[in-house]
Amino acid sequence: MKSGDLLAFAARALRGNRLRSGLTLLGVAIGSAAVVMLTAMGEGANRYVMRQFEGIGSNLLAVVPGKTETHGASAFTSVTTEDLTLEDAEALRRFVPEAQRVAPVSMGSETVSHAERSRQVAVVGSTSEFLEVQKVRLGRGSNLPPGDLRRGTAVVVLGATVAAELFPGADPLGGIVRIGDLRARVIGILEPQGTQLGMNLNEVAILPVAKAMRLFNRSSLFRILIDVRAHADLDAAKERVRALLAERHGEEDVTLISQDAVVESFSNILRTLTLAVAAIAAISLAVSGLGIMNVMLVSVAERRAEVGLLRALGAERGQITRVFLAEALLLSLLGALVGIALGAVCVQLLVWLYPAFPARPPLWAVASAFVLALGVGGAFGLAPARRAARLDPVAALARK
Repeated sequence: MKSGDLLAFAARALRGNRLRSGLTLLGVAIGSAAVVMLTAMGEGANRYVMRQFEGIGSNLLAVVPGKTETHGASAFTSVTTEDLTLEDAEALRRFVPEAQRVAPVSMGSETVSHAERSRQVAVVGSTSEFLEVQKVRLGRGSNLPPGDLRRGTAVVVLGATVAAELFPGADPLGGIVRIGDLRARVIGILEPQGTQLGMNLNEVAILPVAKAMRLFNRSSLFRILIDVRAHADLDAAKERVRALLAERHGEEDVTLISQDAVVESFSNILRTLTLAVAAIAAISLAVSGLGIMNVMLVSVAERRAEVGLLRALGAERGQITRVFLAEALLLSLLGALVGIALGAVCVQLLVWLYPAFPARPPLWAVASAFVLALGVGGAFGLAPARRAARLDPVAALARK
């Protein structure tokens, strides 16, 4: 029997039981769609995080107070008791030639108000170099003024959303806002730019670092950000910063986090999660093979007379096996194609609803879903096909 005849015979058999075949095909399609959708979401999360880090460049070095062995994103949220001071930031500026910019950072949350309007926002205390280090764009007005770190003027740069809410229908520049117990003049407005590393830059207030430290009654910094002149100088800058601060503090009590380490850590975590959810989806696809086996067993039982007639006409056992195996493979093939298409459509719908999330099914996942579906169809269809081939033609015809 030729391949074309074999497929036509299998297709006619499936059309003879449309409902049963359709439900089995649906099970394979759902499993295939799950593989495509979940891996697309995992890859999308990975690309989204990478895009966030690309937005601030690859030469960023964060000096975190406290010596830990923690790597990756957890360093950005760790809490320690060791101090980083403004004097440390000044020393890094003077004695680390690889550092192009040094931005000390003090952070907290406070109520910002103007007239009768107020809201709780993240308050960042830093210097004029903070915007450049973080690649944050200034929309209107001016940046924080340069000067002595320990003497900050009472000025503030507001995020776009905060400025719009506190000064509806008015120009915020030159206006006075109250941040906790501090009165500050608005000198700049950031461009609308969304979230960066977990911080919504539309909803921040940026003060001179000395003012922020007094506002929060703190003598230590949250961390120090260093923009290294060239990526090739990153390792040398790390060693120089580590040695300098160890000399100043009498011990090595800081952790240095480069963006490369953070990116690698996030990438490894998200890649592992993507593989995990793909495996879970693959299990649902494998379970659909039970549906294929059940359908084929029922088909064999209902078509005993047909099998007996084929054997009586001279069909060999291998040909009978191939006929029923072709039906199982055709079911899984059609289910895989429908599922992959359905998954791709759902991913496109997700991207349309959330344009900032760059979900896209990876080619390896599409290929894996296709191959796995065919493998499931072949594996679970083989036993019923062999059972049909072992039927005794005389007994099968007599049973009719």
